[in-house]
Amino acid sequence: MSTALLKKTLRNFLKSNSSPRKYHKTNSHVIYQWFKWLAPGLFVKRWLLLSAVGVLLTSLGIGISTGMTPVFYTLQTLKGFLAWITTILPNYISGPIAILSGLLFIFWGQNRSLNNITQVLMPEGNDKLVDLLLTHRRLNRGPKILAIGGGTGLSNLLRGLKDYSANITAVVTVADDGGSSGRLRREIGVQPPGDIRNCLAALASEEKLLTELFQYRFSAGDGLNGHSFGNLFLTAMSEVTGDLERAIAASSQVLAVQGQVLPATLTDVNLWAELSDGRRIEGESNITEAGGKIVKIGCTPENPPALPKVLQAIEEADYIIIGPGSLYTSVIPNLLVSEITEAIACRNIPSIYVCNIMTQPGETDGYTVADHIRAIDVACGKKLFDTVLAQGKSPSEKALIKYAQEGSHPVFLDREAVKNLGRKILLTNVMYEDEKTGVIRHDSMMLARVLFQWYSRV
Repeated sequence: MSTALLKKTLRNFLKSNSSPRKYHKTNSHVIYQWFKWLAPGLFVKRWLLLSAVGVLLTSLGIGISTGMTPVFYTLQTLKGFLAWITTILPNYISGPIAILSGLLFIFWGQNRSLNNITQVLMPEGNDKLVDLLLTHRRLNRGPKILAIGGGTGLSNLLRGLKDYSANITAVVTVADDGGSSGRLRREIGVQPPGDIRNCLAALASEEKLLTELFQYRFSAGDGLNGHSFGNLFLTAMSEVTGDLERAIAASSQVLAVQGQVLPATLTDVNLWAELSDGRRIEGESNITEAGGKIVKIGCTPENPPALPKVLQAIEEADYIIIGPGSLYTSVIPNLLVSEITEAIACRNIPSIYVCNIMTQPGETDGYTVADHIRAIDVACGKKLFDTVLAQGKSPSEKALIKYAQEGSHPVFLDREAVKNLGRKILLTNVMYEDEKTGVIRHDSMMLARVLFQWYSRV
């Protein structure tokens, strides 16, 4: 039986070198996949070696406990058998054959074992288990990133960052009072879940399906109409677990989120803004609609306490990214929590602000890159970042016309003013323009790649 098995194994091995190219590629891929298990960081080699040492120690223990008699006779028999083999085949032939046969048996046995494990853990077989383990190890060795913002800008950034690190903490504003989030906030008294929902979906392993599910809006029913499923899910989790922080943690486990999403504060915060014409506007959704120039922004209550986990994440961070997102209603609201601002200012680590590509009507009309920086500096009273990322390439003429009709224009890079503010400029092209809709935003993957390249050089 064993001889037949050996012949079959050798035949398959030789076939891989002499058969058509298709089979050669298949076998080469299998061998390549198997050797991935020996890659650094998977902690497989040390356990294989430990197993081999265990076999030797067990054999030695049996020999000692039996007075070495069985071992002695076994070795004598084996010596005679090997001598007989060399009379048929010289040792320079029989030796390599025995080594090759042993390696083939080890390879075959380990490969079948790992395949069986993969079939149990991954019945769909979308990816090899070893590839997932290698990716998992690589991502867990990534830098600890703190991303601050809100709205679609932050979730778009997270979608790209999660391919470079699993150690991501997204700090999200909870000042939203419009749409479904605003209704839930007024009717139930929970903190607005909208931006948190977007970030959870962006960091989820099954992003496409979960995004569709979380972003699904009910279009019928007196109570459900206009609400998104994700907002209702987080609201229900808040009621079950007791607060938003626990609800996010529980939801993250259910959704297999890579990293963590944290609200800047658990306090019920309301934004207010003073406009150049003297008006004072209350409420995040009303600020943009007011259509004036913002000269000062704040929140009620003043200086709300930061979530302790946010302060811990800042203390442990290797890299801080601020933005992109609506300047006054997504980015700055997080920085109105003075404890967060103080904690960031105390860290001497790479920090960068991702400036918006286009101005936002009713919020940053006519703003340049330096104007965005000044707004953050004034709101915080401190310098929180040393570099600003700005878009270099201009949008297409079609997109410019579309946005101009809405009162939006590209954010102009005034180099000298930025340098006078003590900031370095990272000028790059990370823009994505949808050909059908003409919508302009940062390309998730391009932005993440540029940010990591910059981080590796700092």
